[in-house]
Amino acid sequence: MTETHTYDVAIEWTGNLGSGTDGYRSFSRAHEVLAEGKAPIAASSDPAFRGDPARWNPEELLVASVAQCHMLWYLHLCAVGGVTVVDYEDRAHGVMTMDASGGGGQITEVVLRPEVTVADASMSDKARALHGDVHAVCFIARSVNFPVRHEPVVRVQ
Repeated sequence: MTETHTYDVAIEWTGNLGSGTDGYRSFSRAHEVLAEGKAPIAASSDPAFRGDPARWNPEELLVASVAQCHMLWYLHLCAVGGVTVVDYEDRAHGVMTMDASGGGGQITEVVLRPEVTVADASMSDKARALHGDVHAVCFIARSVNFPVRHEPVVRVQ
């Protein structure tokens, strides 16, 4: 039997400034991402598309999802592979390329830059190599149609 998991979220637009969408500039792109039992995520569009720079935008959330999935699978692979990770940070970078008409675009690449600290120098090579194994199992990376590269740095505690 095939196992499935479902993920339900709600998007609630909060940007009606009084006249709805009667003009392109007359409404805010503000909205909330909601899920039962969780704090809302204040979101908007990218500031380049009239969004609020103080709120998360969908493109940032996509890049964050790729980075989170990589990290969680990486930590799993390290735990079962005998690599003790004591610290992990990532400064992920996504690129969206607009099409020639300027009306649309797509994410064309995500670069993950994980900085991992391991408990012992003997673990460094394996810690670096395990990043290459993550793509085969990461749910998000396997679901996107753009390349996900990684540029890991491994340090010893």
